[in-house]
Amino acid sequence: MRPSAARTRGGGVVTVPLWSAVRATAAHVDKLVAALPEPGARLPGERAEIAEAKDAARTMRMRFLEAQADAVYDRLTDGRTKGLRIAELVEAAATEFPGLVPTAGQLAADRGRRQADKEGYEIDQGIFLRAVLASPRAGAHLLDTMLRPTARALRLLPEFLRTGVLETASVRVERRDGAAYLTMCRDDCLNAEDNQQVDDMETAVDLVLLDPQVNVGVLRGGTMTHPRHRGRRVFSAGINLKSLHAGDISLVDFLLRREIGYIHKLVRGIRTDDAPWHSPTVEKPWVAAVETFAIGGGTQLLFAFDHVLCASDAYLSLPAAQEGIVPGAGNFRFGRATGPRIARQVILQGRRIRATEPDARLLIDEVVEPEEMDEAVARAVGRLRGPAVVPNRRMLNLAEEPLDEFRRYMSEFALQQALRLYGEDVISKVGRFVEEARPTCPVPS
Repeated sequence: MRPSAARTRGGGVVTVPLWSAVRATAAHVDKLVAALPEPGARLPGERAEIAEAKDAARTMRMRFLEAQADAVYDRLTDGRTKGLRIAELVEAAATEFPGLVPTAGQLAADRGRRQADKEGYEIDQGIFLRAVLASPRAGAHLLDTMLRPTARALRLLPEFLRTGVLETASVRVERRDGAAYLTMCRDDCLNAEDNQQVDDMETAVDLVLLDPQVNVGVLRGGTMTHPRHRGRRVFSAGINLKSLHAGDISLVDFLLRREIGYIHKLVRGIRTDDAPWHSPTVEKPWVAAVETFAIGGGTQLLFAFDHVLCASDAYLSLPAAQEGIVPGAGNFRFGRATGPRIARQVILQGRRIRATEPDARLLIDEVVEPEEMDEAVARAVGRLRGPAVVPNRRMLNLAEEPLDEFRRYMSEFALQQALRLYGEDVISKVGRFVEEARPTCPVPS
């Protein structure tokens, strides 16, 4: 960026003094990184030196963005006339504002390391995205942009409209009689979530919402080959701890994209130029069928569904405190469904809720015997086909989850989750989980 104040198309001004301080502290960090050994080989004194330098740089980024987030966002999006998804936004920021967020090269270098051996550049992305989402103007525009269908979904749409079938690495979709059945099929690791699964799920959700032949979506876990649950359907084991240990869980492409990408679309629908004049989005009701267990992110998902079925021998859990991370928007939605006491018991203390417990009815709609799940799914789909379902679910979601409250939560989540990714306790815990789980993945908490 030129060393002078610059007015953006949206009218904001990026000022020089704060920006100069950001550039100077970022350059100092880069100089130290180049001079020091790889992160995993640093001595205690070297680790303290680089930590102090990073803290100084992050302090300046925070100050700069608290004052300039709208101006920065306007420059990157041409005054909010251009929609950039979060991955595109951080990439554009790295080019336009060197030192504000990590470069592609820095991220690539970290991507080749275990989580314990990374520099932690994603924390700087978290600082940036926190500021963007905190802004009512920039944050609302970003959330709206994330409701657009992905390029991958648009590319696959003609074939899906013709066949009604999608096969990806982790999700299978089949359209039958006006309903779309999504099956999570990572049978080797109990539907544990990783970057690929998030991409596949958003693609699948987009196609369901874009298909005019579909009026209800259903999500269910597939039949497992994992030794511990071979031959049984499993909904989800949550985050893939093996991938997290290996450094393959991304803040932008997994942890944030998941929440403000496909789960946000489950709640709000998809924004498309073909939407009806009376609504900016196309929405559809969704059914979830939980068998065996829904752990972590699996339980988080359920809050976005209009009808949740649970097998009588299944359980739900959200072991965020044990894993050391923030459970997505679970903290935002859980207490709204159950009240604060149960939310704290589950999130902070690791309580499991069995489907047959009275408290489970605050999280699920029906408990059915495992052999009766197919019939229960069919009944639920039938009940959600009515023409008044979509407008009423829209009004319920507006009342239960105001968009500005969601935006503010996701703003703080962007930074807190970035920090948790690099917490020493998280790195230690996932290392133990992986050692205990070998050669399979993951360990159900």
